[in-house]
Amino acid sequence: MKWVLLIILILTVLAIIILITKVKIFLDYFHGNDNDHFKVTIKAWGGLIRIKMEIPVVKVDDNSPTLVTEEKLSVGPKDNLKQEKTSQADKTDLLNSIKDVNQLVIHVVGLHKIIRDFLKKVTIRNIEWHTMVGVGDAAATGVLSGAFWAVKGGAIGILSHYMKLKEMPVMTITPSFQHAVSITSFKCMFQVRVGHAILAGIKLVKYWKGGWPEFKTKPLSVLSGDKTKTV
Repeated sequence: MKWVLLIILILTVLAIIILITKVKIFLDYFHGNDNDHFKVTIKAWGGLIRIKMEIPVVKVDDNSPTLVTEEKLSVGPKDNLKQEKTSQADKTDLLNSIKDVNQLVIHVVGLHKIIRDFLKKVTIRNIEWHTMVGVGDAAATGVLSGAFWAVKGGAIGILSHYMKLKEMPVMTITPSFQHAVSITSFKCMFQVRVGHAILAGIKLVKYWKGGWPEFKTKPLSVLSGDKTKTV
């Protein structure tokens, strides 16, 4: 009997530790003319758990109207386990993604409220958003720079409305009046407790109505047992 109680106590403590664990998600995006690079790093327990995904290449396939991405995935504090994958996406994949989101909205009662309640528990920090833009004409570049400031201000306003914005973002826009250029970099860190994510998942299941749809694109396709196209 004592062993049973001890096991229950240990499992309870482990469950509590997992539920209160804070997960940090680091986003790092860079766009420089025709060069794109996107990196997502997930950390927990001081970096003991670490997952990094990099998408260094996004380009148009020469032989077909599709986008080609090269994805690199590494797991562990020292990136011990590495995987590389190349995939293609066309207009059909885009339409399927839209349909999947629509299916999710249809089948989950109060989806917007569930997402809104979850986002209230998410903290966002360390926002850095730098842009250099130019079209070769001084007047047009000035107008475009003003439009970019409006877009950035609106985006930060939306983030601060739905999430906990703990620090003022660092944002710059550098106009290039002499040359046509498009360079931007964006970095930020999201933080959320595992328990809040689990609770949101439970709510999705609880308020699900109707049958289980057949999702076509990831990550929702995992629920239907489908796979995305790879090359």
